[in-house]
Amino acid sequence: MNYKKLGNTDLEVSTICLGTMTWGEQNTQEEGFGQMDYALDQGVNFWDTAEIYSVPPREETYGDTEVIIGNWFEKTKKRDKVILASKVCGPAREYVRGGGNHFGEKNITEALEGSLRRLKTDYIDLYQLHWPERKTNFFGKLGYEHDDSSEWTRFEDILGNLKKFIDQGKVKYVGVSNETPWGLSKYLELSKEKDLPRMLSVQNPYNLLNRTYEIGLAEISIREQAGLLAYSPLACGYLSGKYRNNQLPKDSRMERDGDFWSRYNNQNAEKAVELYYEISKKHGLDLAQMSLKFLEIQPFVTSVIIGATTMEQLKTNVESVNIDLTDEVIKEINEVQTIYPNPCP
Repeated sequence: MNYKKLGNTDLEVSTICLGTMTWGEQNTQEEGFGQMDYALDQGVNFWDTAEIYSVPPREETYGDTEVIIGNWFEKTKKRDKVILASKVCGPAREYVRGGGNHFGEKNITEALEGSLRRLKTDYIDLYQLHWPERKTNFFGKLGYEHDDSSEWTRFEDILGNLKKFIDQGKVKYVGVSNETPWGLSKYLELSKEKDLPRMLSVQNPYNLLNRTYEIGLAEISIREQAGLLAYSPLACGYLSGKYRNNQLPKDSRMERDGDFWSRYNNQNAEKAVELYYEISKKHGLDLAQMSLKFLEIQPFVTSVIIGATTMEQLKTNVESVNIDLTDEVIKEINEVQTIYPNPCP
């Protein structure tokens, strides 16, 4: 396994992060236990979850993924072996704290205490804001329309609330998710000015079908030591090749919840995947491993968050750290990007 520093800290996290959002929806607790056992044995010490998981989010399964992880901690007594990340959701569904979910002290305290209870732990290593409270673009939305008509918690107040949790020992570090360059820059600016906690990571989408992170956020990640935790690295499975030629494997995300995972389902993405597949075939590489390795070697990436529903998928994904991409492979990957630039932003 490979490791990188989390932000400007001395904490070393595995460059493969174990994603968990399928546990409680596509995966049983037993299967989740098996994934955790295997991942830790392979040196994957960094795991990511969220209060709103499992996914697709439903009231009936809210918090179930954290419960599964907490039960594993209780059974194995290995909490100290894991660098654990979780998230507090922004404005969302009515069943989560009435749907408001602002990052004020009351709401964020309730969210954190709930996560700690479900996870059966006294602390979370990396606590992230799942998406912005303010109105802005995320989850692939285009056509920015500025709207400051609604109230949202000031960034310095959010950081002040997070500082209280750090001082209490309930949170070690903090980060953001689905954030914009302006948002990350503002958080970093205020942390310096007011001696408040520093956002050490950005959990945003990044894959061969969506390299928009490289446009603005990549520079900030390097200059400010706030690296990317790349989610959806296989574009919901499209970059594994399993949906090629209109295949729809039974119990796959697209077969189960295709409407929810529609972001990567378009003609240009399909054409790009086919070209990436040809590159992997030409060089004797597994398409999923090639796709993951390209992300792992980027200097602005701290860790790549993988998600698997089978042990075979998990093993393939974890073993991506052991392959090498030649300059020729990287050149050919970049050539595809020029033909089909970010078909799934």
